[in-house]
Amino acid sequence: MTAALPNGSSDAGDRNASGPRVGVLALQGDVREHAQVLTALGARVDLVRRPEELDLVEGLVIPGGESSVMDKLARMFGLAEPLKAAIAGGLPVYGTCAGLIMLADTVLDAIAGQQSLGGIDVAVRRNAFGSQNQSFETDLVIPVLGEAPMHAAFIRGPVVESVGPAATALAGLDDGRVVAVEQGNLLGTSFHPEITGDHRFHEYFLEKVRARAAR
Repeated sequence: MTAALPNGSSDAGDRNASGPRVGVLALQGDVREHAQVLTALGARVDLVRRPEELDLVEGLVIPGGESSVMDKLARMFGLAEPLKAAIAGGLPVYGTCAGLIMLADTVLDAIAGQQSLGGIDVAVRRNAFGSQNQSFETDLVIPVLGEAPMHAAFIRGPVVESVGPAATALAGLDDGRVVAVEQGNLLGTSFHPEITGDHRFHEYFLEKVRARAAR
């Protein structure tokens, strides 16, 4: 995965002066790809590594990467508790792959000491689709995004083993395994829409950000 950008914000994000201010959690993972997509969609993008940077954004993306590393770094940088508070306070947050693991209330195969931020009433299993060389792509029907299927890339992704009553499944594979979920202002996908060129999930997320900002 791509390393985090060196500066505190996307250099292109400043050009979208009227767009929503959206953070990308920049502790580890494919930060740059999300920042580029969000900027292209008109958002002002900040890279979030510290609690004071989290306070400035109207929405947050948690990228793919290594969920156990993100967890350790979030606690090391003093971000874990502010992130939990922001999620509980209604901040729109979208997690992809490892980001979904971070947002899950339960991680069934967490390594020793690993914690999630929680917020989505689901139980997930890490690396459910195998190793890096078992990555695959497929088309998904996602009604909330329209009739056209979304081409999805799975790279060592988690799977949602169970969906609690507070959460909603948005998409699943042909075998029934759930790979996209929603709960209030929170979204999570097992796959990586930031790398396939179909940005409808990011657009759907930005709608949530704008709606909350308007309130």
